[in-house]
Parts: sequence; C-alpha cells; structure tokens
Amino acid sequence: MKKQILLLASAMISLSALAQDVMTPELLWKLGRVSAEEVTADGKNVIYSVSIPNVDANKSAKKTFSMDITYGVVKPFETNETKLDGLPEGIDNKRISADGKYILFTKDVKVEKIAGSDFYSDLPKSNVKIYDQLNYRHWDEYEDGNYSHVFIGKIENGKVADVKDIMPGKAFDCPQKPHGGSEDVIFATDSKSIVYVTKQKTGTAYATSTNTDILQYDIATGTTKNLSENMMGYDMAPQFSKDGKYIAWLSMNRDGFEADKNDIHVLELGTTNSTNITQGWDESVTGFKFSNESANKIFFTGYVNGTEQLLQATFAMPAPNIRIRKPEIKQITEGQFDINALVGQAANSMIVSRSDMNHASEIYSVDLSNGNMKQLTHVNDNIYNSIQLSKVESKWYTTTDGKKLQTWVIYPPNFDASKKYPTLLYCQGGPQSALSQFYSFRWNFQLMAAQGYIVVAPNRRGMPGHGTKWNEQISGDWGGQSIQDYLTAIDSVSKEGYVDVNRRGAVGASYGGYSVFMLAGVHNNRFKSFIAHDGVYDTKSWYGTTEEMWFAKWDMGGAPWELNPTSYTKFNPSEYINKWTTPILIYQGGKDYRTPEGQAQQAFNAAQLHNIKSRLVYLPEENHWVMAAQNALVWQREFYKWLNETLK
Repeated sequence: MKKQILLLASAMISLSALAQDVMTPELLWKLGRVSAEEVTADGKNVIYSVSIPNVDANKSAKKTFSMDITYGVVKPFETNETKLDGLPEGIDNKRISADGKYILFTKDVKVEKIAGSDFYSDLPKSNVKIYDQLNYRHWDEYEDGNYSHVFIGKIENGKVADVKDIMPGKAFDCPQKPHGGSEDVIFATDSKSIVYVTKQKTGTAYATSTNTDILQYDIATGTTKNLSENMMGYDMAPQFSKDGKYIAWLSMNRDGFEADKNDIHVLELGTTNSTNITQGWDESVTGFKFSNESANKIFFTGYVNGTEQLLQATFAMPAPNIRIRKPEIKQITEGQFDINALVGQAANSMIVSRSDMNHASEIYSVDLSNGNMKQLTHVNDNIYNSIQLSKVESKWYTTTDGKKLQTWVIYPPNFDASKKYPTLLYCQGGPQSALSQFYSFRWNFQLMAAQGYIVVAPNRRGMPGHGTKWNEQISGDWGGQSIQDYLTAIDSVSKEGYVDVNRRGAVGASYGGYSVFMLAGVHNNRFKSFIAHDGVYDTKSWYGTTEEMWFAKWDMGGAPWELNPTSYTKFNPSEYINKWTTPILIYQGGKDYRTPEGQAQQAFNAAQLHNIKSRLVYLPEENHWVMAAQNALVWQREFYKWLNETLK
C-alpha cells in the first residue's frame, strides 16, 4: 500500500511537472519586461529597466540597472541628476542641455474652453464638454482643452529661472498624442536650440491630416523655424549627428497615409541642403541612430521578409556641380528574430533590443563589422529554460493572384507530425502592422502553441517587409486580396496531414478583428470557431464614429458618401450577417475610440439574434489594447476557455 502511495505521488509529481513545462497565461505574466534606456556617454555601460507585473496588486514594479557591456556586471542604477529648485509640478520629458545651462520639459497647458464650467462659472459642478470641431476624442481620451507644451528654463546656481513656454497659446501637442514620447523634443548638439515635433493643426484639420512638423526653436532669439516645411506627411523622431553637422528624422511623403513608406531625411544644419538617404530602399524604416564615428553613416532598423533587421546607410550630401553616388545600404544582421530597438553604439558594437516568437525582448550587442550577436541581459532565462519552446517555420505559398506569400507556422512543443492538431489562423491588425518575430503579451504565439494549437500567421497583403507595393495594396481593399491571402495560407497548411480540418479557428484584433468578422461571412465552412477583438463590424458606422479621420478616409478609399462604395458594401462584414453560422467570441475595450464599442455591440447583437453561439467580453477601462494585469489574465482565460468549448 505504501509503495502504491509512493508510486501515485510520483506520478502526480510527474504530471504536475509536465503541466508546468509549457507556457501558461500565469507564467507569461511573470516574465520581466526589459526596456533598454541608453548607452552611457563613455560607451562602457547600458542602462535598462525591468518591469515585472504584480498580478495581485494589478500593477507593475519597475527597477533600473546598469550593466558593464564588456564584463556583464549588473548593478542597481539610480540617477545622480542634480536637484533643481524652481521646477513646476506635473512635468514630463525633462532634458538638460549638453552645456548644462538650460533645461527643457513638457507640461500640460489650458488653451481652449471645453468644459461647461469653462463657459458658465456659476455651474462648477456641471459635467459637460462642448465641442465645435472634430478631434473631440483621440485614442482613449476626450479632448479637455489642455495641450502638452515645451518649456525652457535657465539653470543658475542649482535653480531654474526664466521658465518660458516656447509654444504660447498654441492648441498643439508635443509630444504627439497618443504615442509620442521624449524622442519628440531634444536639444541641439551645441545647446543653442531645441528641436521638437508637433502637428500645427487644430480641430477638424487635425483629425483629417497626418502632417507633423520638425520645428527648431533658437534659444537666443526666441524664433522658431520649420525644418520640414512643404513635407506633408508624418515627420518625427529627430536626431542630431554627434558633430552637430546634420539633423535627421523619419519622414513620410503623403498627407493622410499613416502607413506610408518611412524614410530617413537628412538636413545639413544652417543650409537647405538635404537628402532622403533611404529613398532607393524598397522598405520602411522603423528607427535609426547616427554613427559615433561618421556623420555620413546611419544605422537603422527595418522589416525584411517577416523579420526586423539592423542595416547601415552610408551617404554623401548633394552639392552643386558634383556627382554624388547613391547611398550605400548594407544589411548587418540576418536571422529569425526582430531587432526592435536601437539603444546606442559602444565602440564597434550596436546595443539593441531583440525578440523572437519564443522569447520576450532582451538586450544584445551586435558586432557592426559582421553582424554577430551576444546576449547581454538574461532576465527571463530561468523561465524559458524551464519550459519547452515551439518550433517556428517560415513557409511560402502561391496566392490567388500568383504572388509568393510568406507564412509563419508555429508548432506545439513536442510536435508529432503523425498526430492531428487543432489549428488557428492568426489575422494581424494594422492593417499595415508587421507580422514579424515580435513577442506579444496578449497575442502570444508561444502561448497558443503551448495549449496544443498549430498557429498559422500569414504576411498577407499590407505587411511591411515585402516591398512597398505589397504593403500599400491593402488600402481601399480591406476585404479583397488580403482576405484571399488568409484563405490561401490556411488552405495550404491544411494539406498537411497533421492539421485537423474539422478543428480550425480564426482569431485577430483591430484589422484582424475586421478580418474575423469578414471571414465569418465568406469562409465556406472552413472554420469552427472565431475570436475577434476590437474589430470593425460595420464600415459605414465605423467611419462615422472613429477619431483619426485621415486613417478612415485613406483606407476606405473615401467617405461612405464619396468615391468608393466597395468598402461599404462588398467589403463590409455586416453585409454578410445572414451567412454567419460559426460560434464567435467578441472582445471590446470601453475606451477604444479607434474602433468604438458600438462595433462589438452590433456584431454580438447580430450573432445572438441569429441564434449563433456567441460571447461578449467587455473591458470598460481598456482601450485598443489590454494593459491591466488582471484584465489581461481574464482575457487569456476566456480566450482558451472559448477554444476548449468550440475546437477541442
């Protein structure tokens, strides 16, 4: 009997160990989120932070460290910045000039009357907002009349004096909302000026344009110059070369196209001499750094065949009567990973952040002469070393129009080709977001595969990394070739004997949610389950309720009353509701103003009234994403509970 108990206990321990040797939602939320901050001026140390979610407290704890790049010694890091008197409360994005004489920061300033009490002082307890123009809400906030402005002050004897708003009275923001940060405002190398990014438009003009500007404020004269005048698309992320000779920034060409090709524009300071150094490269730049050694060399990241890589551009500025060779672009790294951030240069290495579908971001050094990489941080090694990882393959299929479609296929740990597996088609959002080797803490392929699913993730039309024509083709064609690309991918993978064609599902968020709604009406019984998060269900009502009107107009090909009715008829998921028969789970954030909650409500109501098994998971405090730890775990648990109900 005792022997039997020991055997039973041993078996239970083995089963417990087996149950814990793959990724789970709870384990995913124990991973440290590594964020590289900077390389120190001497190039010897990298400063980085690690944020670890505390599910019980429903928030994260962040710690900052300094690592010796050569020897790997890690120490807690605390800023030693001088305490300055005279700084106001509620400031962000603080920077001190290289000569130590000036400080800049950003702070909200009340510019416009919006609240009822702004107009009627005798009604201070009223809860009313009054608008005369568009842009009354953006991302997850309603406009309240406050705008983030850039301030400058002198530093004198440990005090801040002569603080000045360099954007007085302007209803403009710096940093740009909703996702701009400290990269939007910097001192010049010589400490004589401030360069900042803003969109010089308000109201309806703001909501219908992507035209941001790079402005240079001269500290001595108080004058401002527009460096990107007559450049009509997004201009952002300015940087100075180390010698102060050049300034460069990321630039898109067309107003209204938020996913236009992103190029590096270089301007010789004090002149009108400028050049687009990546114009001849048929991809979009995601980030860049000037070389420490040469102002005529820039390192940058961009997408290449479903990955994000480090590249180098060597260039010469144009000059009168001199024939200038085209910029030389060289790819430095190559592999099944993403270089998702450039931190800084240390001697002949670039310090970067790197991820893949099996690993969250860690910090690496890249040898700039040969692309060899060395992992510097090992924050999550103990977790990854305790679980089985997924096999990830890149496959290529022929589309219905004869093109080559790259598709990531992620297999469950301990995959056995002699068995049959339920299979998920993953539909990426954007619609022009890259489907690369990213590591998401919500749409996590490692986690999906660990629950026993094969994941099929196609780089359908609209994805960067396959040329600008491929990237742009989805605009105005949401329900066209990209949907056919999805069907090509799932049909092609389904020819393999290990795919259980009776247990296939399709999942996705944002444009991926739209794709799920669209597939629900045209899939011809391929799928047994659907999951859509913050998706567009009815393109007409979405156009009338979303906030970034430039995006809606460009990607729909016009307003419902204008040029392109196809987006509102043939490519409108709500037009196919009578063909819906498949169970569907719908998620929706209450503060998602990009894809407002009415879209999910319409889809759920329609599914219920058609007697389709359906579920609505409503997250009232979340926006287009899910940020709170406990909300995220509910999201994950409902996700896999639904799949267990409909595919297992």
